[in-house]
Amino acid sequence: MAAPAPAAAAAPPIIQIVDLHKSFGDHQVLTGINVEVPPGSTLVILGGSGSGKTVLMKHMIGLLKPDSGQVIVDGEDIVPFGPEALERVRRKFGMVFQAAALFDSMNVYENVSFPLREHRKELGEEEMRALVKEKLSIVGLKNVEHKFPADLSGGMRKRVGLARAIVLDPKIVLYDEPTTGLDPITTDYVDEMILDAKRELGVTSVVISHDIASAFKVADNIAFLSQGVIVDQGPPAKLRHSEHPAVKVFLQTWFGKN
Repeated sequence: MAAPAPAAAAAPPIIQIVDLHKSFGDHQVLTGINVEVPPGSTLVILGGSGSGKTVLMKHMIGLLKPDSGQVIVDGEDIVPFGPEALERVRRKFGMVFQAAALFDSMNVYENVSFPLREHRKELGEEEMRALVKEKLSIVGLKNVEHKFPADLSGGMRKRVGLARAIVLDPKIVLYDEPTTGLDPITTDYVDEMILDAKRELGVTSVVISHDIASAFKVADNIAFLSQGVIVDQGPPAKLRHSEHPAVKVFLQTWFGKN
């Protein structure tokens, strides 16, 4: 009788943060962060204002260097990297900013094609137009290339921001507080955008948020950041029943009324 085939090894995490510490002067912001992001999954880093979420995200793309610890992206520790190596790694990322951060003086086509003009200079105008149209279609937008940001709804601006983030086919998309300041209908629209990007593109996503309802809708895993450390992490169902006091108090603001 043949021996059973060995189980397939789990794919290594595409992002792995190991014992990360960061201070600014005497202010300790991150005091030993450990978190992993499996490929193709969505991690939401949840926590209150000033908890260090954005500082952690900046370490993931090498905008900040830690005092100690490792930031491993796609198998490489990027902490010792210089500018050229970091530029290569950053091309694996797309970024969706809090307020979409579109250029007001540019129309949708010019906004989405901007990264192509910076990093794919070999492309002709028709090739760029085809790529922009393709990415806009992926995020559910058609025939908007001529419009300016002021002509778009909040949800549409977010989708244009995502189209720009994915136009270079990144492995990882980072979302910085994507639902902050949005009304409930637009928030749902943005949540669906994040889920659609995962389904359509298979990208790994990291979402920085303090929006509890959104986090529990889009996350495969949630890491709760408090006082510089991840105090609990796991699937949303696990976090819902966390016994950590900081997590319980934070979640009570939502689940206590729903």
